[in-house]
Formats: sequence, C-alpha cells, structure tokens
Amino acid sequence: MKRDLADAAQRAALVERLRHLAPNSSRQWGRMTPHQAVCHLSDAFRAIMGTKPAASIATPLSRTVIKWMALNGPMKWPTGIKTMPEVDQEIGGTKPLEFARDRHELEALMAQFVMKQEHELQPHPMFGRMTTQQWRRWGWLHMDHHLRQFGV
Repeated sequence: MKRDLADAAQRAALVERLRHLAPNSSRQWGRMTPHQAVCHLSDAFRAIMGTKPAASIATPLSRTVIKWMALNGPMKWPTGIKTMPEVDQEIGGTKPLEFARDRHELEALMAQFVMKQEHELQPHPMFGRMTTQQWRRWGWLHMDHHLRQFGV
C-alpha cells in the first residue's frame, strides 16, 4: 500500500511522529537541526500552496523519470540532496523561532495542504505539475523523509 496524506490514519500517524520530534532529536544525516526541518517542511507546503515563492528548476528528466521514481519507486528518498534556497533555513527559508509554535504551524499547514486540489497548487519546483494524488503522495514522502532524518 502506498502511503499518502489522503488517508486520515496515515496523516494521523505522521502527526504523531512529528509530535515526537524534539529540538534535541539526534540527526541521522544532513545538516538541518530538528527545528530547521520543521520550518523547511512548512516552507515547502507554503511554496506549493502559493504563499511563498519558489523558483522552478524542473527539467524534462525531473518532470518525468525522476518524478516517477521519487513518487513510485521502492527505495527511500536519498540523503544529501541540496535543498532549494527558498526553503533552506540558512539562506531564504523561514527562520526557526519557537519550536512548539513552529511545529503546531506545520501541522496546520499539512491540514490545509491535504484539502487542496491540484488546480489550487503551484507546480513542484523540480517535478512540475502533479495530480492531487501525486501531491498527497509527495507530502507524505517529504514528511517521512525528514522525520526519519531525526529517527522519528
């Protein structure tokens, strides 16, 4: 079964994992802190919902093969991929302020995102236009990727 944000039980499980994320959770890879990851995820939802600008870096390969592999492939997303400046908390992303408040805001953004349909969302900076089903799959995978980054 593919996991995605369309399923209420899977969404609830992600929220529960998010609530186990703490400012001092141990990083398994990358350089983000747990608090930066929370803000990064929020910024990603904002960009897709059109409230934060993000430049396109899409190519024909990223809109087809890479998108298919990322959304349907059996492997977990790779680590070490550089994040876009607009959602990088050390460059142009939202600066972490207060962990509990920022985490609560991420929960609210995820709830808003899941209610959107594809025509209400901006193209993904790398994958381009996606269906509602693909967006909900991407949302689950992105959240899971960064929660695994901190062992939750």
